[in-house]
Amino acid sequence: MQIPDTLELTQNLIARASVTPADCGCQQTMIDRLQAVGFAVEPMNFGSVSNFFARRGSGGPVLCFAGHTDVVPTGPLEEWRTDPFKPTIIDGRLYGRGAADMKSGLAAMVTATEAFVRAHPAHRGTIAFLITSDEEGPSVDGTKRVVELLRQRGERIDWCIVGEPSSEKRAGDTIKIGRRGSYSGRLTVQGVQGHVAYPQLAQNPVHMLAPALAELTAHVWDEGNEHFQPTTFQVSNLNAGTGAPNVIPGELKARFNLRYSPVQTQEKLRRTVEGILDKHGVRYSIEWYVSGEPFYTPPGELSEAVCAAVAEVTGTPPALSTGGGTSDGRFIATLGAQVVELGVTNASIHKVNESVAVEEINALHRMYEGALRRLLG
Repeated sequence: MQIPDTLELTQNLIARASVTPADCGCQQTMIDRLQAVGFAVEPMNFGSVSNFFARRGSGGPVLCFAGHTDVVPTGPLEEWRTDPFKPTIIDGRLYGRGAADMKSGLAAMVTATEAFVRAHPAHRGTIAFLITSDEEGPSVDGTKRVVELLRQRGERIDWCIVGEPSSEKRAGDTIKIGRRGSYSGRLTVQGVQGHVAYPQLAQNPVHMLAPALAELTAHVWDEGNEHFQPTTFQVSNLNAGTGAPNVIPGELKARFNLRYSPVQTQEKLRRTVEGILDKHGVRYSIEWYVSGEPFYTPPGELSEAVCAAVAEVTGTPPALSTGGGTSDGRFIATLGAQVVELGVTNASIHKVNESVAVEEINALHRMYEGALRRLLG
């Protein structure tokens, strides 16, 4: 069964160079189609970020599709097989920036909803869409702000399907039912600048940090639990020095990140990091910030319906996972919603030559339509 309209809409969206936080008309394309099947659409723009919240129906339960129209930069154009913003099909794969992350997901949401509404014009409950152009950027003025506004208004979301590329080898083989939290720090280590020939007159912040950093990277933070991987610590950036080979630096700056499961708390993580630095006599300051809290959706109506919809298409139930990075599901979960992520395969996301199999786009449409049918039909 082919659903060429989903492919066509995916191509339309890819052709819009919506590098974060730009939207380039992607959301208006979606809005026009949703309004045509009876959705009331509310733009919720903050600063340079475009968002919208759309609803069709009334009362509960509320099933929300969530996603983002923004994409990451292309990287070196000369390494692309095709123009990243001219969607091209080669050997059954659609190439273009956003093909997998996540314009195919957006297109499948829209066309699946259109098909469902045609078959069930008086469906029960409410179908909603929460779409942003700030998922690949700071994630401050996007879904987070929309959720804050919905909370203030007492809006409810019972179930949310996020269209992130959750699958590993084929569409529907994995769905995400949670994500680890992300807790980061900007570390500054204070030393004393001096000449390399007179180290007794200086204090090298690189040498000062090294033993503490070795302990931090070797530390076993926890064992995770049955649903989550253990907490991990990674340094993402480290810089010191003036550029001169004969100068001991006076300061070191580093950025690090902790991906943590619900068995941890931010307070405990902070105490452990600072305790190890103190133990080694490091003179430092840290700016802490939270990218996202961990969330988990236990088995229930949403995951059961989505798993059944996937199995109907593929013949095999999906694996349930909490692996990978963060997603905007972390914000929506704070409304008390059950949240799952279902999308195409993620092998090419954020890479040059990003692509998705055309058959996966069509399969995803059927999975979303099947979920709608089970939950609101």
